[in-house]
Amino acid sequence: MVILGFWNDTRLTISIKTSGLTVGFEHAGRTVVYGYDRVGRLWTAMENDISYRRGLNGKVIAKWREEGNLPARRWLSAAEAEAWINRAHHQMKALLTSITQQEVALEHPLPAEGLHLLNRAANFDVLHAAADAAQFARIYKPIGILPPDQYMAVVLQATEGCSFNTCTFCTFYRDRPFRIKTPEVFHEHAQAVKAFLGEGLSLRRTIFLGDANALVTPMPRLLPLFQSVHAHFDVEALGGIYAFLDGFSGEKKHSADYAELAALDLKRVYIGMESGNADLLRFLRKPGDPEDVIRTVESLKQAGVAVGIIILLGAGGHVFARRHVEDTVAALNSMPLDLEDLIYFSELIESEGMPYVQQAFEAGLRPLSPEECLQQGQEIETRLIFDEERGTPHISRYDIREFVY
Repeated sequence: MVILGFWNDTRLTISIKTSGLTVGFEHAGRTVVYGYDRVGRLWTAMENDISYRRGLNGKVIAKWREEGNLPARRWLSAAEAEAWINRAHHQMKALLTSITQQEVALEHPLPAEGLHLLNRAANFDVLHAAADAAQFARIYKPIGILPPDQYMAVVLQATEGCSFNTCTFCTFYRDRPFRIKTPEVFHEHAQAVKAFLGEGLSLRRTIFLGDANALVTPMPRLLPLFQSVHAHFDVEALGGIYAFLDGFSGEKKHSADYAELAALDLKRVYIGMESGNADLLRFLRKPGDPEDVIRTVESLKQAGVAVGIIILLGAGGHVFARRHVEDTVAALNSMPLDLEDLIYFSELIESEGMPYVQQAFEAGLRPLSPEECLQQGQEIETRLIFDEERGTPHISRYDIREFVY
C-alpha cells in the first residue's frame, strides 16, 4: 500500500509492505528516503543521491556515483553512523507527531498497520541501534562474506571459520578455528537468530548456511542441521537453503548426497574456483585443482542443485594473467551450467595483513590495474560457450568491499 500526501511543503510517499516500511520526503527538488524492517530497524536510505545501507552488525556503508558515473563508496565512522541514525530518527519522530496531531494531509488515512510500523521506525534511535548491534554480536561470529545475491539472507552459522583456511588472498576467517556445531548448539543458535530478527524476518529472502565451506560437514552430521533449519523456519517460503563449498571438499560427497540435501531444499551451492589454472591455485595456496571443481559441479547439477562459480580477477598479476584466462575459460566451458546458475567475477582486493601481498612482492608479481581486471573478466566472459537448450547463466561482478550484513 502506497499513501501519498503533503507535510507542510514536503511531499510524502509512505509505502507499507509485507517486508517493512519506506518513507520518502521530497522538498525543493531534493529527495530523502528511509527504509525500515517490520521491527523498526533502519536498514537503508537515500539522501541527496547517496545511498546508505546499515548491516545488522551496525556498520553503515555509503555509496554514490562520481563524475563519469564512476562508483564510489566508503564506510561511515561510528560518529557518522550515529549522525545518520539521528537524522532519520528526528525526521520520523517529527512526522509521527504531526500525523497523530492531524497536521499531515494524506490522500488516504494511515491504517493501523502503517501507524504501528511508523511508531516502531520513529523509536529507532542511537541507543536502540547500539543495543541491536550488540545483540547481533552475541548471536553471531563475524560474518566474513556472502555472495551478492545472498546479502538479504537469514544467515545460520552451522559451522564457524574455514575448514582449511590457507588461501593467501582471504583474511575473513583468520581469527577463529573451524568447528562444526552440534545439533544442540545449532538449535540454540537458530532459535536466537529467529528471536533476534523477529518480524524483520519478512525482509529476508533466503537462508544461507554459513560459514565458509559449511557443506564440508559429513552427511551424518549435516542432515540433522538441515532438519533443524526446517524445524525453526519456513524454508520453502524463504526461498530455500544456500551455502558455500570448495571444489576439493565436494569430492567427499556424491550426487546422491546432494540429491538428499536438495530434498531438504538446498537450492544453490557457491564454489570459489578462483581460477582454472592449477599452478595459480597452488600459488594462492588453495587446496585442490580445477578438475575437483568440475567434478563437484557435475555432481551438484545431476542432483538438481544450482551452482554459483566465483572467479578471482587479477590473481597472480601479469605473470599468471594469460594462463588464468585460458584455463578458466576452458574449465567453465566444460561445466554443465544452465540458466539457474551464476558466475561471479570478483576482483582481487589487496589489504594490509593479507599474506598474498607479501607473497606477490617476493615473487616479483606486477599487479593488474582495476581496468585490466575489468578487461580480464570481459575476455573470459566473451569466450564462454553455453548450451542453447540449457540456457545461459547469470554473469555479474562481485565487489567484496561493498559487503554488508
